[in-house]
Amino acid sequence: MSSKIDLEEINKIIKLLEERNLAEFELEVEGFKIKISRNAQVVYAPANPPAPSFQPPARSDGNGGMPHPIATPPAEPKGDVHYVTSPIVGTFYRAPSPSSPPFVDVDEPVKKQQTLCIVEAMKLMNEIECDVDGVVKEIFVENGKPVEYGQKLFAIVPGA
Repeated sequence: MSSKIDLEEINKIIKLLEERNLAEFELEVEGFKIKISRNAQVVYAPANPPAPSFQPPARSDGNGGMPHPIATPPAEPKGDVHYVTSPIVGTFYRAPSPSSPPFVDVDEPVKKQQTLCIVEAMKLMNEIECDVDGVVKEIFVENGKPVEYGQKLFAIVPGA
């Protein structure tokens, strides 16, 4: 298979899902990842998205001196930190329903495969699970806000 997946190959995969009555299919080939769920979503994105860069705007000090930054990037937890990122584009939910408590909070211990949140995409609720044992140190997204593919959702200190 070539390093590019074309529309014809995607259509063949979809037809195979229907013929075999499969609910989901995921494939990663040479830096590209595709995940298809029947009657739900098609996600096609780079397997390793580039990290977003942050360049704060600058202003003069008023005396002709060097410009000074007027904004700084958000502080990130120090030490050994594992980031849980969004595997899809959608809406971030901290709880299974509006009247339920959140799945996790900051400074709470979490276990591998424990549900951390839900990302809704195309009316499908996708549970996002933790992939390490540890403690939640930061939650980067507010409940009900949109998230992008690869966006940081949680900072977890492994084994803490």
